[in-house]
Amino acid sequence: MSRTVFVDTNVLLYCFDPREPAKQAGARAWVAYCWQHQCGRISTQVLNEFYSNARKKFSNAIAAGDARAEVRRYQHWQPWAIDHATVESAWAIESRFDLNYWDALIVAAAQQQGCGHLLSEDLQHGQQIDGVDIVNPFKSTPQQIGLSE
Repeated sequence: MSRTVFVDTNVLLYCFDPREPAKQAGARAWVAYCWQHQCGRISTQVLNEFYSNARKKFSNAIAAGDARAEVRRYQHWQPWAIDHATVESAWAIESRFDLNYWDALIVAAAQQQGCGHLLSEDLQHGQQIDGVDIVNPFKSTPQQIGLSE
């Protein structure tokens, strides 16, 4: 199983969300793990959603320059550019697993990058979708899913 971890938008956003300190701490721990082990992956969809939501979601919205700096920083995670093959895969996942299109597109991008795990609280924790294990980052640590060294 691949040790790469695809990180959904909500996890990145929780890193900046002071309203839920436990989720903020959990998200920051996972993101720090991904940086430390160079195993984090994302897609252009995630980067765009992050930028848009970070600018408006919080009472103390992230300044445009700071949000752009974060997006630039995550370029090191080799963002997957959504292409026709990814969309086709997403449509198949959407149909087979009864997911909404945007979640299916996240799963398809994780598959395209060969990720073994997808961090998201929007999908069913413990579910496996075509070789990608869904992990709720607030229910499991890297060690609990066998990622620790």
